[in-house]
Amino acid sequence: MTSKGFTINERGQLNRFAIKPKVYVDETPRVGFTKYAEKLNGRLAMIGFVSLIALEVITGYGLVEWLTSL
Repeated sequence: MTSKGFTINERGQLNRFAIKPKVYVDETPRVGFTKYAEKLNGRLAMIGFVSLIALEVITGYGLVEWLTSL
């Protein structure tokens, strides 16, 4: 029986030693065409798209016009 990180033995005595945490190892691959890579790519694309829209709203020029006006 557990109670807030402590255990109680069969005689009802409280064990004052903390319970060992369960170790979880994520073994999903992080390279190649994985769900993780696709999510990351999509999120970065969304950030880039919103940044380009913000650039156009702030400067009044599109990306190509802004780069050629420098």
